[in-house]
Amino acid sequence: MDGLDETLRTIAGDMGVEVFGIAAASGFDNPAYQGNRPQTIMPDVRSVIVIGVAVPRGCIEPLPNGRAEYTNTLLAGTVTLRAAAFRVAQTLEREGHKASIVPIEGSEFGYWYVDRETLKADVSIKYAAYLAGLGRYGVSNLLLIPGIGPRVRMTAVVTDAPLTSGSPSANLKADCTDCLRCVEACPADALHEDGSIERERCRDYMFNTLGGLRCGLCVKACMDAHR
Repeated sequence: MDGLDETLRTIAGDMGVEVFGIAAASGFDNPAYQGNRPQTIMPDVRSVIVIGVAVPRGCIEPLPNGRAEYTNTLLAGTVTLRAAAFRVAQTLEREGHKASIVPIEGSEFGYWYVDRETLKADVSIKYAAYLAGLGRYGVSNLLLIPGIGPRVRMTAVVTDAPLTSGSPSANLKADCTDCLRCVEACPADALHEDGSIERERCRDYMFNTLGGLRCGLCVKACMDAHR
């Protein structure tokens, strides 16, 4: 299936995708993983394709000023990724496989894509990216990708195609304990030094305090720490 792997990578790259990886769906069976599994939405899923774009630094540096611009830039990344993911899904189906696109985040364009109580999505894109060997989790629970850090926007395509998958290359939450700038920067006190996160605090801050705009201060803190 290497030929199809490269075809998909090329198609995504031609549409502006900068991050591309493939995770074996079986990796979600790891007992350490506490989220929902892609098998619940596609029982015969074999691969999860992760694609991403780097969020421009210019919309992150002014935060907390410019949150409207930051949010709008994230949504522009969403549009880019959805178009690329659709092309990937089309190509897979033309090759005789099934494919479906995973929502980029929990709430966008007036729709909720996650369980409002558990705040769990049907598939964790970050965990798929970790399984694909694209990066590691930070204390912030953001995925840190070499050369990009946390300023990445991602989506995923689940498919029954038996593609060539990557593998994790680093420990979860490794090498962050001497920094903790994200913990200090969080205005909702949702992040903790042990790497745990109170997602409800993050959600309530964004939707109640910011009126739906995205916060981004953990992203900014991490970006500033790794210049």
